[in-house]
Amino acid sequence: MDPHWQFLILLAVGNFTILRRRFGRVHCATLIELIVARLAEAFPEAMVRPTGAAEVEMMMFAPTRAVLEDRLAAMNALLSQPFELGGERCRVEPVLGAAAATVPHDDDIRLLEDAEQALADGHIEGRPVVREMAARADRLDRIALARDLSQAVEHDGLYVEYQPKVHVRQQRIASIEALLRWRHPVYGMISPMEFIPVAEESRVIAPLTLWTLRRVIADQQSLIRAGHDLRVYVNISGMLLSDQNFVREACALVTDSGARIGFEITETSVIRDPDSAIANLQTFVDMGITVAIDDYGAGLSSLSYLKQLPACELKIDKLFITQLTSSNRDPLIVRSTIDLAHALEMEVVAEGVETPAALALLSVMGCDMIQGYLISRPIGLEALTRFLTEQGHQATVAMARPTPFARLVANARG
Repeated sequence: MDPHWQFLILLAVGNFTILRRRFGRVHCATLIELIVARLAEAFPEAMVRPTGAAEVEMMMFAPTRAVLEDRLAAMNALLSQPFELGGERCRVEPVLGAAAATVPHDDDIRLLEDAEQALADGHIEGRPVVREMAARADRLDRIALARDLSQAVEHDGLYVEYQPKVHVRQQRIASIEALLRWRHPVYGMISPMEFIPVAEESRVIAPLTLWTLRRVIADQQSLIRAGHDLRVYVNISGMLLSDQNFVREACALVTDSGARIGFEITETSVIRDPDSAIANLQTFVDMGITVAIDDYGAGLSSLSYLKQLPACELKIDKLFITQLTSSNRDPLIVRSTIDLAHALEMEVVAEGVETPAALALLSVMGCDMIQGYLISRPIGLEALTRFLTEQGHQATVAMARPTPFARLVANARG
């Protein structure tokens, strides 16, 4: 069978510093060579090479995605056996991160970046982490993709990951955003940015969103049983805001389950049919579903629509947040947006927060909530439950210290 997948696996020796102190720099310089030799012998089909004093890179091709999980498990088992170093036996603590991509593809840099991020996550989570490069829908047969997506909805072929939103002043998890994921059986991960337009074009978007809502409600019940009663937000396509059948079914799902649900909508999605959209949003609110305005500032924002929307939350697009500490204008735009939202009695969420400097600046600006990789990447239900139980956000949020706004801007840039 021809190879259809490419894997880049990065391995780090988690206890390298301890081993170096024990055995010395000279002996430890040979450790990575011993690891490479052992891996190369066990996996002759792979290309194995050292990339640093404590890191190894392994590249391989395979016919199926499942091979990667087998290789990671085999690597863990193989490296659990001791090595001879300086006449003594020593054990390494491997940290594994991998990126997977369907072939052919033309983005080796992105594959490497995904593997590096997976390795960083592996250090934090204490287990092998895999990130998949999403296939681009414009390179695929969209008609076939729509058919496969419909079948995925019917046969539970999708899954949901969750990303917490943290209330800055209260230093607590305020809510969670649900993010839909699709691992195609042939093409691997397909980004929502690719398959959601396909779902809208093929009219699969309503059953897809209802499937997501059912999954989220079931997962929320699991969280409640674990002691975490939090509102979960689901992204809603603008096409559905004037779909009366969807509105009726969504309201029935939420009211029958008693779930605490929020809907995230983009402000520009209201423009399609503003009268119906605003009326149905009010219906959601009347049913106890809160509404958040997503990606504010990414499109053509209009105050005339903004003031009419029955929303309690406004999310500033991550484009402004990721450049917050390197741009002259973005801090002013973000701060004025926060003031505007507060004047309209809405709380503000900053998306894409990745650095302590951005968090500190947003705290001084009066931003209510933050969301982004600084707190947590999107994770599955099991990892989310553990994150909530361990209060994994607290140390990060505590980094935000009151500092004058002007000084924070200057420090962040300099």
